[in-house]
Amino acid sequence: MKKNFSKNGKNVITLVLLVGILLFTVGGCAPEPAVEPTPEPEEAPKLAENDVEEAGEPEEAVEPIDDFITLATTTSTYDSGLLDFLNPIFTEETGLEVRVVSQGTGAALETGSRGDADVLLVHDRASELRLVEEGAFVDRYDVMYNDFIIVGPEDDPAGVMDVDSVVDAFNLIADEGFTLVSRGDDSGTHRMEMRLWESAGISPEGQDWYRSIGQGMGNTLNMANELLGYSMTDRGTYVSMKEKLDLLIVLEGDPVLFNQYGVMAINPDEHPHVKYDYALMYVEFLMSDGGQELINSYQVNGETLFFPGYGLE
Repeated sequence: MKKNFSKNGKNVITLVLLVGILLFTVGGCAPEPAVEPTPEPEEAPKLAENDVEEAGEPEEAVEPIDDFITLATTTSTYDSGLLDFLNPIFTEETGLEVRVVSQGTGAALETGSRGDADVLLVHDRASELRLVEEGAFVDRYDVMYNDFIIVGPEDDPAGVMDVDSVVDAFNLIADEGFTLVSRGDDSGTHRMEMRLWESAGISPEGQDWYRSIGQGMGNTLNMANELLGYSMTDRGTYVSMKEKLDLLIVLEGDPVLFNQYGVMAINPDEHPHVKYDYALMYVEFLMSDGGQELINSYQVNGETLFFPGYGLE
C-alpha cells in the first residue's frame, strides 16, 4: 500500500508541473495589449484677412507726416490762446506742423485768395461765402462762434450800461465825444463795427474822439485801457486779457453782435501749389466730433471762449 501511494504521488506532482509549464508558456506567448496612438493636435483654423482686426491683432501704426501747412487766421483766435491749445493736438495726431499767420480777417482773406496760405480760420461770414461762390475757397464750414461785446471804463461816463442796443450805445459815445478805440484794420471785428456805425447813422472816421489804430485786438484793448476809452471786441480776446485790463463789459447780448467763425481750404484749382490734402485734414480735424469737443472745452479764467458749430437756427 505504501509503495503504490508513493508512485501515485509522484504522478500527481509531475502532472502539476506539466500544467504549470504549459500555463507559463501560453502566458509568455500571449500578445501584449494594443496601445492607442496619441492623437495629433488639430491645426488651428486660419483667419481670413478681414477677421484679423476682429481677432484683436493691433492695427498698423499711421506714419506721421513730416511737413507743415500755413494757416491764415484772425488775431482773435491767436490772441485768445485757442490755437496754442488746438494746433499741438493736431500736430501730435498727424505729424503736420501748423504755421500761423495772424492778421485781420480782411488781410487773411486776401492772403488766402493769393494762394499764400493753405487753410483759413476767419470771421466775416458774408465775405467768406461770397469768396467761396467766386471759387477762391472750398470746403468751408461754420466751425464755431462767440459774440462781440462793448467794453469801457468802470465809471462808464457815456452811460452805455443803461441801454441794450449797440446802436444806442454808439450814439451815446458819439454825442458826448467819449474816446473809442477801433482796430481799424479791416478785420472781421472792424468790418462789423463799421456796419454798426452805419446802422447808427454816424461816420466816426476823422472825429477827435475816434482812434482808429490799424492794430490787432490785443493792442486795441491795451490802448483803450490806457486811454480809459471804449472799444468793441470779440469776447474771447477780452476774456483772455481781462485780468490785465481795467475795462469792464458795458454792453452784451444784442443779437447783432453774434460772431460766426468759418474754416476753409484754398481752392487747389486756382492755386495748384497749395497743400490741399493737408489743409483738408485740418478742416476735418476741427469739424470732427473730437475737434468740436476740444473747441467747446477751451476755457480761460473759467469761461468758455468759443462754442462749436453754427450759432444761429
